[in-house]
Amino acid sequence: MSEIVVFGHPSLTTKSVNVENIDDYIISLTKKMIQIMYDAPGVGLAAPQIGINKNIFVFDAGDGPKVAINPKLEDLQGSVVFMEGCLSLPGYYWDIERYEYAKLTCLNQNGEEVTYEGEDLLGRVLQHEYDHLQGQLLLKQLKRKVRKEALKEISIKGFPGDKI
Repeated sequence: MSEIVVFGHPSLTTKSVNVENIDDYIISLTKKMIQIMYDAPGVGLAAPQIGINKNIFVFDAGDGPKVAINPKLEDLQGSVVFMEGCLSLPGYYWDIERYEYAKLTCLNQNGEEVTYEGEDLLGRVLQHEYDHLQGQLLLKQLKRKVRKEALKEISIKGFPGDKI
């Protein structure tokens, strides 16, 4: 469970299911995910990235670790292009257009309803991790021609650390 899966793993293209009960397993899972995220190092990690298709992601956009369980996007506004990468596509970065502002509601690890919202890095992280729960990698955000080139490059070069 502690290894981040990379592009090609089926959990990355499978829509996740809601968490029915926040029990000891889920609390332990969120703690483990936070540690994996920091070890990577990254600013966000969704459960599908460790092969678990549950609607959970963790993130730290600069003010400490946060947990989002069963998130629902409530509002998206504006537009901004920014260089973005993904722990499941290590070593690759692309200019990705996303909404500038994002707001979502979810449960935290204590089962309390919380709202996370923001622009810049926070807004981007919320959208990026939410996409993972929908079974979508950031490659989906690329224009068709750029996506085709990216897939070709990945197929030729692989990922850093791959054994060839």
